[in-house]
Amino acid sequence: ASFDPHEKQLIGDLWHKVDVAHCGGEALSRMLIVYPWKRRYFENFGDISNAQAIMHNEKVQAHGKKVLASFGEAVCHLDGIRAHFANLSKLHCEKLHVDPENFKLLGDIIIIVLAAHYPKDFGLECHAAYQKLVRQVAAALAAEYH
Repeated sequence: ASFDPHEKQLIGDLWHKVDVAHCGGEALSRMLIVYPWKRRYFENFGDISNAQAIMHNEKVQAHGKKVLASFGEAVCHLDGIRAHFANLSKLHCEKLHVDPENFKLLGDIIIIVLAAHYPKDFGLECHAAYQKLVRQVAAALAAEYH
């Protein structure tokens, strides 16, 4: 489903306020803490044995920033999310072998992080717009999976 002008406005207005490094690091950290079995994808990141280690792991923080920055690309390509993420989908499918369910889980965590950090901006309409966005990004990232 495409985004209407109001949804685009809500998404853009909030995104301009987002601290990508902080929120991205927190989102990935939360995923690894809440879903500890997902840590297997990050075994080369050093100590990710517990919540404290994960929250202070520089590689987790840096990768979280990278992930959220990539998510931010969707904000700039709301009318072509699937096409924009085609190469990233292929990478995650063919080379990294990431379970596509992870994209949905991380999307939900991004929603939680944004709501926690920007409560005044993250009203019901904004939540609905971002939920639509994370679902479309997850679907785009899973598109190359067979």
